[in-house]
Amino acid sequence: MRLPLIEAGQIVTTHGVRGEVKLLCYLDEPSMLSEYRRCCIDGKEYEMESVRVQKTCNLVKLRGVDSMEAGQSLRGKVLQLYREDIPQDLIFAAELIGVDVYADQEFIGSITQVLDYPGNSVYVVKGKYEYMIPAVKQFILSIDLDHNRMEVSLLEGMRTDED
Repeated sequence: MRLPLIEAGQIVTTHGVRGEVKLLCYLDEPSMLSEYRRCCIDGKEYEMESVRVQKTCNLVKLRGVDSMEAGQSLRGKVLQLYREDIPQDLIFAAELIGVDVYADQEFIGSITQVLDYPGNSVYVVKGKYEYMIPAVKQFILSIDLDHNRMEVSLLEGMRTDED
C-alpha cells in the first residue's frame, strides 16, 4: 500500500546557531535526501533550503527555522517526505507491510516484516505457513502496490517449518 508520507529520518540535535538540524537518516543513502525540497514534520510542511551529508547523517536547514532554539524544538521529531514527490519505482519497506503475496497464483500470506541484512532484505510472509523470502529479482517476480499484490517464486526451504 502506498503511504502518503515516508519516514526519512529523525532529528537528533541542532547544528550551529542558525537553526540547522542534524538528521539520523533512514534512507538507504543519506545523499538521497538532497533530491527533495519539501518535507513534513509533526504535520507541518517545511521547505528544505539545504541538505548536506555528514557521515551517516544529514544537516538540514528548514525555511522558518532560523535559531538554535527553533531547531531544538524539533529534536526527536521524525522528518517525512511526501510520497507524491518520490519516483513511483522506489518502494519502501513500510509500504510492503500487509501486501498480499502469491506463488503460482495461489495466496500464501501477507508480508508482516521486512528484515534488513547486509546482502539483501528478507520478507517475512505469514499465512497458513510462514515464509522467509529473499528480496531479490530471482524470487520477487512482481510488486503492484496499487493492487496490494506481490508475485513470488518459492524454493524448498523458504517455508520456515520445512525440514
